[in-house]
Amino acid sequence: MLVGERMTERPVTVTEDTPVSRALELMRREKVRRFPVIDKRGKLVGIVLEKDLIYAAPSPATTLSIFEIHTLLAKIKVSDVMTREVITVTEDTPLEEAARIMADNNIGGMPVMRDDQLVGIITETDIFKVFLEMLGGRDDGVRLSVQVPHEKGVLAGIAGEIAGMGGNIVALGTVHGDDPAHYQLTIKVADVPLDQLVSAMKKLNLELLDARECSWSQCVGE
Repeated sequence: MLVGERMTERPVTVTEDTPVSRALELMRREKVRRFPVIDKRGKLVGIVLEKDLIYAAPSPATTLSIFEIHTLLAKIKVSDVMTREVITVTEDTPLEEAARIMADNNIGGMPVMRDDQLVGIITETDIFKVFLEMLGGRDDGVRLSVQVPHEKGVLAGIAGEIAGMGGNIVALGTVHGDDPAHYQLTIKVADVPLDQLVSAMKKLNLELLDARECSWSQCVGE
């Protein structure tokens, strides 16, 4: 899965000379938390976050009048508060690489570039939605978490056992912990009762960490 498949195309942008008050108003109307900033030629020159705009506004405890506040905010431009060194990705960046870049740099979104043209934006919300899909968060079924050894054929054995019971694997994900010899497998299976799946995992000599029936709205343990 690539960034281009999950990004928001044609993101809302602001220019360098947009007043902070106008940018904040637009951000709240569009229900987003960041804007790419472009110059008069349409080239990316920065990114501005909601917190940048809020911090630029006077404190509620200020003694300034409403008129003075509006006058002050009209003088502060996006260029005064934006970040100029922007981390970007391209449409063909793998989604997990984009997630790693965001996590490593403690940022919540990145403009997506095609050569020197802004074509989209990818955010933490887009990543969360993919995570939700990968773990079947909106699918009904039995959710199992199993401690799995790093050995060839183990995953195939689990899939074969489930298929033999007439089950359908609707989601699957792995997490690597501190133990280099094992990883945690989370799997969601439809069309097989919980007790049968638990028995199957024990038959395969796998350590069952968690098992529960899940609908799209809730999960109930064994």
